[in-house]
Amino acid sequence: MVEIDQVFVQAAEHRPKPSVTIAEGIPLIDLSLINYQQDQESPSSSSVYSNLIEEIGRACKEWGFFQVINHKVPLEKRQRIEVAAKEFFGLSLEEKVKVRRDEKNVLGYFEAEHTKNVRDWKEVYDFNVQQPTFIPPSDSDNDDINSQFQWDNRWPLNPPHFREACEDYAQEVEKLAYKLMELIALSLGLEANRFRGFFKHNTSNIRLNHYPPCPYPHLALGLGRHKDTGVLTVLNQDDVGGLQVRRKSDGEWITVKPIPNSFIINVGDMIQVWSNDAYESVEHRVMVNSERDRYSIPFFLKPALYTDVEPLQELTNHNNPPKYKPVNWGKFRISRMTSNFTKSSVENLQIYHFKLS
Repeated sequence: MVEIDQVFVQAAEHRPKPSVTIAEGIPLIDLSLINYQQDQESPSSSSVYSNLIEEIGRACKEWGFFQVINHKVPLEKRQRIEVAAKEFFGLSLEEKVKVRRDEKNVLGYFEAEHTKNVRDWKEVYDFNVQQPTFIPPSDSDNDDINSQFQWDNRWPLNPPHFREACEDYAQEVEKLAYKLMELIALSLGLEANRFRGFFKHNTSNIRLNHYPPCPYPHLALGLGRHKDTGVLTVLNQDDVGGLQVRRKSDGEWITVKPIPNSFIINVGDMIQVWSNDAYESVEHRVMVNSERDRYSIPFFLKPALYTDVEPLQELTNHNNPPKYKPVNWGKFRISRMTSNFTKSSVENLQIYHFKLS
């Protein structure tokens, strides 16, 4: 009989169901039309993009999730980081903990993360896409963020090609994220580059996830139910699958079927605030299984630490007043990251705590 470690056990109402519903209707969007060349035609200057922009907007509004194909991210670079991730997680624990994350060093390897105060069945490795620019230290609270945390990437010595594979992939997927943000802006009736200034000193990061086989997949989750705190997530998942999305129409958990060489895109909390709830961040989770290892690589687009996120003036008026007070991204992120380390008696900070009454 398998001994069950209670730290991984979900409350009865949050455990996976014996049967799963395969997602039908999650939009699949073809990005063949897009390009990344600045001297080429931009989405806002051509009517051929109108259908694509409409598709993006409908997907964000109705689902908060969609999948993209023909995205221009080179398959070779995607495959290299996938191999690097498997090789890294295949190292001994003694080797991996040399770059272990802790309460001060916010990047690196970690194997004991909690979501909603329940430990996840996974191990992860985090790295920043660029070195964050800190919050100006004129505010004492901001000064604490600057001094208490280390934001440097902690690269392992092995595998030897690991850092190069990660950085090459990051450059490509970041370009895709910015292009998607242009399309999202246009779908909201904004200028294509409306969001770009928020990312000059971005805190975007990539996470390598490994979900080992679990002897009690009916009780545990690889990643508990949650909403992404950042702006936009671009997820590379393998063929094992396991991602489940809570459908907005009825609250049912549905499984997103992997599509080869596609990315799964989802709206984060910050888009929800900027859009004043026009586009909502949607709850999702990750199932585990008893037979196969699962790997995934999400890219999280995030603004500068000093950014105060609030509903955009262009999207609010007398009939649609702002629904949120400003959210300081640096403080919000730190609060959420701190709650990942230990089980707490109170709920961690959520975006609805910033709702105006």
